[in-house]
Amino acid sequence: MRELSLHILDIMENSRRAEADLIKIKIKEAPAENLLKIVIEDNGSGIDQEKLDKITDPFITSRTTRDVGLGLSLFKAAAEDCAGNFKIDSEINKGTRVAAEFQYDHIDRVPLGDMKSTISNFIAANGENVDLVYQHQYENKYFKFDSREIKAELDDVSIQSRQLSTWIREYIGENLSEIRGGEAF
Repeated sequence: MRELSLHILDIMENSRRAEADLIKIKIKEAPAENLLKIVIEDNGSGIDQEKLDKITDPFITSRTTRDVGLGLSLFKAAAEDCAGNFKIDSEINKGTRVAAEFQYDHIDRVPLGDMKSTISNFIAANGENVDLVYQHQYENKYFKFDSREIKAELDDVSIQSRQLSTWIREYIGENLSEIRGGEAF
């Protein structure tokens, strides 16, 4: 995949299919430490140990429409190809945690990508059924978006409405630009 945000979206979709109603995404960009860390956690149905042991095999998938599942294997390869590591933990009926670390300045590390669109589009498609907490740290600056806080302020407007989706995209974009010192993604 050309952007890490697409890997994140793929894992969020896995979480949704696992009936998670809460997904947490934590991104830490620490150029001074030469580290990019991405963690995605959910409270979905979890993965049994037998399947977990084979989960990054591209010929293992939970989907019934095809026999291969490349998402996690490609994400793992992306991390390991950049002098990083990948780990997935899961517990039945408690959820799953996927963590990937990348050498920040590695020549083969693909860009993080368009997180504002990734988050806002996922909420536009799934926001009534899945809550999303997105935390992003750049060096010592920090931004947090929690869809539960937005929902608490809404009267009769759906978090999946076009107007709210546009606002969420702009809000995330402005805050990411602010913590990165105006630097675009």
